[in-house]
Amino acid sequence: MTQMSTSTGPGASSTNTPNAAPMHTMGARTPSRLEHFPNAFFAMVMGLAGFTLATERIEKSLGVEHSISLFLLIFTGIVFALLLGFYLAKAVRYPEAILWEWNHPVRLCFFPAASIGLILMGTALAPFSPQLSFGFWAVGAALHLLGTLAVLSTWIGHRNFELMHLNPAWFIPVVGNILVPIAGARLGYMEISWFFFAIGILFWIVLLTLVFNRLVFHNPLPQRLLPTLMILIAPPAVGFVSFVTMTGEISPFSRVLYYTGVFFFLIILLQLPKLSRISFAMSWWAYSFPMAALTISTLLYAEKIQSAFHEKLGLVLFALLVLVIIGLLVRTARAILGNEICQPE
Repeated sequence: MTQMSTSTGPGASSTNTPNAAPMHTMGARTPSRLEHFPNAFFAMVMGLAGFTLATERIEKSLGVEHSISLFLLIFTGIVFALLLGFYLAKAVRYPEAILWEWNHPVRLCFFPAASIGLILMGTALAPFSPQLSFGFWAVGAALHLLGTLAVLSTWIGHRNFELMHLNPAWFIPVVGNILVPIAGARLGYMEISWFFFAIGILFWIVLLTLVFNRLVFHNPLPQRLLPTLMILIAPPAVGFVSFVTMTGEISPFSRVLYYTGVFFFLIILLQLPKLSRISFAMSWWAYSFPMAALTISTLLYAEKIQSAFHEKLGLVLFALLVLVIIGLLVRTARAILGNEICQPE
């Protein structure tokens, strides 16, 4: 999602200069691309897995077999395995770079993206293998709980975080918790599902207040972080799907969640002229998962209230999602081949 930094180094207070590279990268030697492989790459897995789940929902709505979604799930698994392999290699060869990311106010939030990928793939595996679905979901949920606790402990610890470091990417550790009930409720783990849902909703409200305070009363987000505004859509959209999955019906609270996601989508539409002028960065992947979440929630809402309008809206959103995913894959491939990413900042 993002390679852009907002500080001059771990714990730095400046927000107007690019983040200094880890000390071990400085010198005359040619920097290694592996050393600068960002944990933000795991946002690709979130986007592709979300696209897979949206495709499953479309296939269900149209009454067709889950063939395309199976292909997408396999592709997502391959991408996840490759990214995980590269990142583990980076951890072995350049542990200082991992520590630098952990101390970074933006990069820190992307560590839980890997466990979110496992949760999403576990959810997507449900139509094909309940056993694999449970395995991926259980491991992902356990890792994400540990990740959430670690990130929250860091936030409230003795770090020199400032309000200017805050941005919508901080929602990522929260979104994973709201995702857990989607598969958890279907697998019969209701208490665990409510536990994760409570964590996600509580900290979504807290962070939403903080993020809007930062956006309204302080300097604008750095340009390359602007796509992360799209993340505002994800928590209420995912929260709607989770809540309806657990309760089995549409309620006033679930309607509030769904239409909050729709409203944030309308806000993002007004930002399109500004967003269209931004140069490519991994932050562009912020467009994918929230778009998938809104598509899934719209199609589920249409199914529950038998609304032809919402069904058509869901199909339009899915078409936009397809274009977004194709565009992101093409642009990411060009960036990799052109050495535009995995470079010192």
